[in-house]
Amino acid sequence: MAAPQSFRVAGVIGWPITQSRSPVLHGHWLSQYQIRGAYLPLPVQPQRLPDAIRGLRALGFSGCNVTIPHKLAVLPLLEAVDPVAQRIGAVNTVVVQDDGTLSGFNTDAYGFMASLRDVRPDFKASAGPVVVLGAGGAARAVVVALLDDGAAEIRLANRTMERAQDLSQIDPARIRAIAWEDRHDALSGAALLVNTTSQGMTGYPPLDIALDMLPNHALVSDVVYNPLETPLLAAARKRGNAAVDGLGMLLHQAVPAFEAFFGVRPYVSNELRRAVEATL
Repeated sequence: MAAPQSFRVAGVIGWPITQSRSPVLHGHWLSQYQIRGAYLPLPVQPQRLPDAIRGLRALGFSGCNVTIPHKLAVLPLLEAVDPVAQRIGAVNTVVVQDDGTLSGFNTDAYGFMASLRDVRPDFKASAGPVVVLGAGGAARAVVVALLDDGAAEIRLANRTMERAQDLSQIDPARIRAIAWEDRHDALSGAALLVNTTSQGMTGYPPLDIALDMLPNHALVSDVVYNPLETPLLAAARKRGNAAVDGLGMLLHQAVPAFEAFFGVRPYVSNELRRAVEATL
């Protein structure tokens, strides 16, 4: 596909914003596809979010990504919200449509499934029970992705049972909230284990879970990408489980956003991964 001829501008809104790898990602693709455009880090304080979102149209932006702490607060500021984003309850991509409409999307669900298939191309969520640890924003995106891919049983464990029960209301027939102390036994017969908690992230304690009950054929995913090899993934690899680090989800969620902003569908290459890894 030929690169667009007009100069396009997009960015990422957050507070703070220095931790975002999105400028590295999108900047890599802008250079690779020789697109006349720019992708900017946009530090926006919470009280300024309405002004910033309205300003996208006035400044001629194609759109923006949205990161912490604005993913929920941006919802009422948009004229349209994609059904997937509505079910997740958060927006990470705002697109300025040709008619000026501000539309919200959530590409994290897409990014998560694409990261799994990087490691196991034939993976289907219908392969067997799934265990998801955590009940925050990342967990909501992961759960919606798995449900849409055909998951029949999701065992959801969170340190606060009430939050797990609340998330399970997305689909009570297929999501079962379980007590945090039962997380070890919940791995029995599972086809996939996903950690969406902060445990294992740099500066946090390792995830406390025994993998003894997990089948050796199960896939193990950690949405944490700093470090890339969390203690959970190291333990999984040691016992023979295929492991999926969190960087793949970050890279793949940017693909549909870049296409919406700049008109070219990019791909996640080893070169891109190395460029982002160098910033971790």
